[in-house]
Amino acid sequence: MWKKVWNQWMALLAVVVLFTGCANLPGASSSAIEMEEFRVTSEPGIEIYVRNKHPAGVSRFASNKTLIYVHGATYPAETAFDLKLDGQSWMDFIAARGYDVYLLDVRGYGQSTRPPQMQRPATENPPFATTQDAMRDVDAVVEFVKKRRGVDKVNLLGWSWGTATMQWYTSLNSHKVEKLVLFAPVWIRQTASLVQAGPGPIPAYRSVNMAQAKARWLTGVPEDKKADLIPPGWFEAWAQATIATDPQGAAQNPPVLRAPNGVVADGQKYWANGVIPWKPEDIKVPVLLIKAEWDQDTPAYMAQNLFPKLTGAPYKRYVELGEGTHTIIMEKNRLNLFREVQLFLDEQHKPER
Repeated sequence: MWKKVWNQWMALLAVVVLFTGCANLPGASSSAIEMEEFRVTSEPGIEIYVRNKHPAGVSRFASNKTLIYVHGATYPAETAFDLKLDGQSWMDFIAARGYDVYLLDVRGYGQSTRPPQMQRPATENPPFATTQDAMRDVDAVVEFVKKRRGVDKVNLLGWSWGTATMQWYTSLNSHKVEKLVLFAPVWIRQTASLVQAGPGPIPAYRSVNMAQAKARWLTGVPEDKKADLIPPGWFEAWAQATIATDPQGAAQNPPVLRAPNGVVADGQKYWANGVIPWKPEDIKVPVLLIKAEWDQDTPAYMAQNLFPKLTGAPYKRYVELGEGTHTIIMEKNRLNLFREVQLFLDEQHKPER
């Protein structure tokens, strides 16, 4: 009898210890997260939307605890990086570990200035919001954050086209950058892009409906893996939030998201033609390249070809995640992405040279 009771008590104690340990995982924080929003002037007439999250009540952060995120070619930053799925966004995940985290929308995306070209039919104007425009927007936000927090450097995180923006920017501004994370990195293209503007001259912007978005998302996923890759309700939550960022597109039937075509023009001008307008060897900061195995937007050969060219980085790492796509950020295995990036951000590695 007593042996049975003793075993029950020991089992209960083990459960208590287990949950106590989980609550105190290294780097995790139980403090509340505070959000602030800003509009930062990039150039006359262009206001960049910026969102900040950080532990509530904290206003001083070191450079290595400060991070800025920029999105990819089609969708704004907040509906991926700060979309609460299962109660937490990636932005929350990083902020909960003591970081001062920012996202920004490049001009023409999300809540940033929509240039007048977007009020006219797309065929009436040439593409806008190029990678160099995006770099100007990023630099304006970097300078804003540096001044706001009194830091000399920041960590940069880019997704997809955002990795081209961040590579180019860092190659010219390594003195402003602590570490560089390239999630689904862009490099010279050997296969067709999934971001298409159609035949003929490239219009100012393109319109994407959510059926097209999901088809692109699942490109390259084995048939027997498609059904449970995206947990129930997650795609719908993302689609609703994304469409809502473009009221003019949302009013169409079917609703669409309008995205600037500067990235398409740059793709044809640069990486589809074997031309890279920056020097990867000029990136002088630690670099993480990370992607998922079913990514057809930025296939593995891109990261594999870029990796050896990062000769100026003090150290570098290439991670490939299993069972995920270009959009693993919003799939069942997204925590694998979050943890690998956090490991890189948190480490204090100082290699001997």
